[in-house]
Parts: sequence; C-alpha cells; structure tokens
Amino acid sequence: MRVLVTGATGLIGAAVCARLIANGHDVAGMARRAAPAALGRPPVVALDMAAATRPEHWLSHLAGIDAVVNCAGILQESGAENMEAVHRDAVAALFEACARTGVRKVVHFSAIGVDREQPSSFSATKLSGDQALMALDLDWAILRPSVVLGRPAFGASALLRGLAALPVLPSMPATGRLQVVQLDDVVATVLLLLERPQPTRAVLELAGPEAYSMDEVVGLYRRWFGWREARRFVLPEWAAALLYRLGDLAAALGWRPPLRGNAAKEIRRGAVGDPSAWTALTGILPAALPAALAARPATVQEKWFARLYFVKPAIFVVLPFFWIMTGIISLSTGWRSGLELLQPTVMDAFSPAMVVAGAIADIAIGALIAWRRSARAGLYAAIALSVFYALTGTILRPDLWNEPLGPLMKILPIVVLHLVALAILEER
Repeated sequence: MRVLVTGATGLIGAAVCARLIANGHDVAGMARRAAPAALGRPPVVALDMAAATRPEHWLSHLAGIDAVVNCAGILQESGAENMEAVHRDAVAALFEACARTGVRKVVHFSAIGVDREQPSSFSATKLSGDQALMALDLDWAILRPSVVLGRPAFGASALLRGLAALPVLPSMPATGRLQVVQLDDVVATVLLLLERPQPTRAVLELAGPEAYSMDEVVGLYRRWFGWREARRFVLPEWAAALLYRLGDLAAALGWRPPLRGNAAKEIRRGAVGDPSAWTALTGILPAALPAALAARPATVQEKWFARLYFVKPAIFVVLPFFWIMTGIISLSTGWRSGLELLQPTVMDAFSPAMVVAGAIADIAIGALIAWRRSARAGLYAAIALSVFYALTGTILRPDLWNEPLGPLMKILPIVVLHLVALAILEER
C-alpha cells in the first residue's frame, strides 16, 4: 500500500511513517519543510498546507496513493501559520481531492473533546476539519487523541519532561485532568485501520485508562528519572498569564513553545475521553502511563534533555540580549571606552568607524538569533565574529588577555555557549 502522510516530521507523523515502512508499506511524506530520507523515514516533500486550500493543489500529490493519513496540525497561529487554512480549508481540499481521485481510505487526526467544547480556535477549526471529512463518501476514521506521550518528545510531551527536571515544580492553576495516551498505541491504531478490509467510518477517542492531574504526570516522570519528589507551589494566575503571553511572543518570532494562549484555554478543559469504542473496534487496550514508563527505563540522554529543556529558552533569550545590548552600549554609554581600546594601536584613526561597524554587527547578530528561521545563521555569525574579535584583539591589544576582567578570555566561554545553542537548536 502506498500511503501519503501529511505532517510527516511531527511527533505522530514521524512515528506513523516509521511503522508503515517497517510493515512494508510505501510511504510518501509531506510537511512544511522538505527532509531527506533516513533510516525509518521517507523523503519528505515540502508543501505549505496553509496555501493548499483547493482540491487542485492536492491532485498531483495523490497520484498512485492508496490511503492518506493526515497528521498535520498547529496549536496556535503565528506569522507563518494559519490555523483555519491548515485545520479546515486545506484538509477539506485534501479530502475532496481524495474523493475525486479514488483514494478511499483516510485516517485523520483531530483532538479529544473538540465535539464537546471548543474553547479556542484550535479545537474549533479541528472540529470543522472533522465535519468536512464526515460529509464525504469515503472510508474514513477520525482519531481524537488525548496528550500523546512516548519515547520521542515534542510539545507537551517535552514540557512534562522539562517540568520533571525542576527541583521545585510550579503547578499551573486551573488545569484539567489528562488521560494521556501512548504513542505506540496511537501508531498501532493507524496501522490496524489502514490494513482493515472493511470500511470504518468511525470517530475514536484515543485516551489512556487513567486520568491524572498534570502534577501527577510530572511526578511519574520524576520517578521514572529516579529523582526524589519535587517541592510544589501553585503559580499565581498573573504569573501563569505572563508565561502564556511570553509564549505567544516567542511564537511570533517563529519559535514553538508549548505554553501559549490557545494552550491556556485548552489546558483548562483537560484531555479526557472514553476509549471503549477504540478498544471495541481495534482490540487495543491502551497502556497506563506507569506501566509504559516502567517498560523503557530512562536513559542518561533523556535526563540530559529534561535538564536542558528550560536551559534552552534561557540561552535563546540571553544571547540576543547580549549581542543587541553590546551593540547599543557601544553606540551610547560605552562609546568612549570603545575608542580608548583602539587608541594605543595602529587603528586609532579608524577607531570611530570600527566601533560603529562592530556595534551594527553585534545588533544584527542578536536579531538573527532571536528570529527562529535565522537563528542558525546568527549563531554561526556570532562564532565567526567572536573569533575575529579574539584574533584582532590578540594582534592589536595582546595585553587584554592579561586583564583582571578578562575581556578576551571571556570570548572562549561565549563561543562554547554558541556551540551548545547550535547543538540544541533543532526541535524535532
């Protein structure tokens, strides 16, 4: 069977692709950005679903396809993402194109509880996509998973691990119960539905057997890591609201923090449902979180990830601040100090121009690192400029290596920090 998987680089999409390939199926992957083939991963074709809102946009991609698995979704809009276009218009166009081309079997990922309550545009647009599929004469299955957890970590699943690594756990106010579901069970469901000979035409809630509070889930992860129970405190409402606002700001810069405005609305509702129809149709008994964690002991790499989770945003706040403020200081209160550094050298006559050029370069690098799409280029530029400053300083002012405050010596840890930022930049 040749299967088109949209959202092929996401948490669920990547796992679905790997399992399909392992089971001998031919997979065509699709995501916003192209990716080369790798072990367990098909080559991924780039398609911006926000722009693919007519059936004609999909027809060429469906040539030779036997089934479609739609794993695409976004939690919240940003400058480059349009939720209505992706969740409603694009999927409606995709499903209509399937009907036109004879692709009968469609498995579509929605979200648990969208039929009962739509507290945000995320759940409202997801429901619209569901309704578009149900209106067509196709062999469809709509999967509405709760919070999906597994060995890979992204979004909420990564946040839970990061929270588990904190010595003091900030409990978010007004959070609903979670019937977390295992990624392996979700992927197994997709395989069963695709290989099922008889039509499905069913909506299934994929929920775990037990409901937990968010703090209880975090506590289970701490036990999995082998760490003592953390002290807890309830985050004030104003502090939680500030975190969500900061998350929205980061999203506007192209980053994907799990704590954003839509998350605030959705988390109050919780993620609970009835898995009985799922089990009755597929025979899958969803695994409980404690058993799933116990079956795969935590590795040192996973402990590293958890401990670095909140270090990463701190790095990507500090580095742009450092570079931009360095440039601003050089052009204002530090202007004279910058000139004095060059006065004893052969570059004295050019010192004003060099200070201005350095300040502009610093500010530009800070802006590049702050914007997600250009962060990698900004980090490489920062390393190159730091090395240039070190070499130039060594030639013109070698005495600065022996200064008590270490103006040149400090370049070494700065370069290392940028290398760390490059190492942890990727999110999936």
